Amino acid sequence: MARPFRQQVDGGILDRAAALFARRGFAKTSVQDVAAAVGLSKAGLLHHFPSKDALYEAVLAQADTIGEQVLDHVRDLPPGADRDRRAVEILVDVALAHPGLVALMLAPATQLGSEDAAPGTATTELVLQAFGVDPESTEPQRLVRVVGALAGLAVLTLAAHAEDRTTEWRPHIVDTCTDALGHRRPGAALSDPHQAEA
Repeated sequence: MARPFRQQVDGGILDRAAALFARRGFAKTSVQDVAAAVGLSKAGLLHHFPSKDALYEAVLAQADTIGEQVLDHVRDLPPGADRDRRAVEILVDVALAHPGLVALMLAPATQLGSEDAAPGTATTELVLQAFGVDPESTEPQRLVRVVGALAGLAVLTLAAHAEDRTTEWRPHIVDTCTDALGHRRPGAALSDPHQAEA
């Protein structure tokens, strides 16, 4: 019975650590930073993960596992609106359950080509593959739409957590990201042409 509790604790540690690594980078995140974020002493954190490198490797492995699961759910669907919506739904659910890991997974997608890109590019590639995107060969409009949808997904799921409205906001987040991909929902109103652009 002790093992599921340990797995739950380790999962929480990995998610908080991933959020810090996504925001600050590996070099600027200390073991003490992660320990404080999860409510443990430094020694307590090191009991779960013997070093910062071990913690980082566990975070990346968990992110890769999630990225593979997302891709596995849509791999057999043909490219198009149905596959995009399914990928968005899965990513939103994962982001609502693991906000830190998703922040780490999606950070490189929003920093394509940047020398300061966050780690986790292998995982990001899995997520992009779920949408049928290759940053080197995908047409610019599609790439921009997918990156915009992923950035929106990351921001909106974090906001839903902050507002404690994850269940209420989930369908709106899915719809917003699907709209960003260029797939209008059935029955959705067209935007008002007189509305001021931001």
